[in-house]
Amino acid sequence: MSEPASQFETLMARLEKRDAVIGIVGLGYVGLPLALAGLDAGFRVIGFDVNARRVAAINGAEQVISYIGPEIMRAAVDSGRFENTTDFARLAEADAIMICVPTPITRHRDPDLSFVSDTATTISKTLRRGQLVVLESTTWPGTTHEIVQPLMEATGLVVGTDVFLAFSPEREDPGNPHFGTKTIPKVVGADDSQSRDLAVKLYEQMISKVVAVSSAATAEATKLTENIFRSVNIALVNELKQVYGAMGVDVWEVIAAAATKPFGFMPFYPGPGLGGHCIPVDPFYLTWKAREYGMETRFIELAGQINTSMPRVVVDRLAEALNESAGKGLKSARILLMGVAYKKNVDDTRESPSLVLIEQIEQRGAICDFHDPHIASIPATREHPGLAGRKTVALSAEMIASYDAVLVSTDHDAVDYGLITANAKLIIDTRNVFARLGLPGDQIVKA
Repeated sequence: MSEPASQFETLMARLEKRDAVIGIVGLGYVGLPLALAGLDAGFRVIGFDVNARRVAAINGAEQVISYIGPEIMRAAVDSGRFENTTDFARLAEADAIMICVPTPITRHRDPDLSFVSDTATTISKTLRRGQLVVLESTTWPGTTHEIVQPLMEATGLVVGTDVFLAFSPEREDPGNPHFGTKTIPKVVGADDSQSRDLAVKLYEQMISKVVAVSSAATAEATKLTENIFRSVNIALVNELKQVYGAMGVDVWEVIAAAATKPFGFMPFYPGPGLGGHCIPVDPFYLTWKAREYGMETRFIELAGQINTSMPRVVVDRLAEALNESAGKGLKSARILLMGVAYKKNVDDTRESPSLVLIEQIEQRGAICDFHDPHIASIPATREHPGLAGRKTVALSAEMIASYDAVLVSTDHDAVDYGLITANAKLIIDTRNVFARLGLPGDQIVKA
């Protein structure tokens, strides 16, 4: 008589047949696209979120992310394999659970892993044999092993035998039309071979390419390295922008020329500061963890200082330009800020430098309104509670002309920049959008 199949063998077979149930904890910019990828692969998917309004909206096939259209949401709901809930007891129904919750930093730039630990604690309440748990939230190397695994094993179940645990960092680029969840290679790491094999099999059903690494910590470090690389290089061009600007040299022209070199150069572009969940936050997870080993991350911290100083640099340039063009100070000036999303063509304000710009402009006595075609009103944030509820203004020739200056912070495509050029008294362009579109003007100042 043959022995019964192991937990590993049973789950592997279910993943191969795609009759396993996937649970996604956190239905935001990472979790929702991942849920849709699971549906497309043929899995049944249960989404979990503490936000009851968001759960109801998704179950109602409403468009909750600007670049995921209502037709996609309707198809997902109508499939009969997609449901979302605030009832976390139903985690017991899932064979594979992906954790896609925020990992912010505190005001002192220390990691805030409360969402991860709270989620792992919740999962442990219903954890059963044969389940795979994958952490996708960006964090410092060691989190999966040091925080999530002990909470799972406190139930008496053993990771690698009874239950399985892996880390696979999210690589979402919101609004990118060229790369989506299913086409971005997926890095997967685990501290035992059975967990790794199961996680690889899960993602192979959903993603075009899976890259397995030797440990969860290696996968965690991979994500941090990707974003530190970007942070450092953006800091470099932000500094070069200021240096070249003092010399009368256009940094955007310099970068475009340098990018013609077919090797040894990768273009990065300056801006008004860093936004989004990843680049402004992730490097400090490594900085914090490095201190445990008596190490300093001076290069990373310097890049952070340069990038976080950029809103002040932009506001200083705005004040100078106002004085030079109209003999007017920033105090009592009326400024129109273009875009409060952290990047173009999305409705995401996480860590947006635009919110810092509004506060700094108003601290200097000016009035600052904003226009954003993707954001009707500024959502509540922990860092900028005083801006919550402010509404976008409509663009018109008369409206634009009524402001002393228009400051472009986010270069959304759905904006009539020709209308701005024709009617603005002064334009401060932090994204080089007017030159890129071939819209010259004597009133345009790059910043």
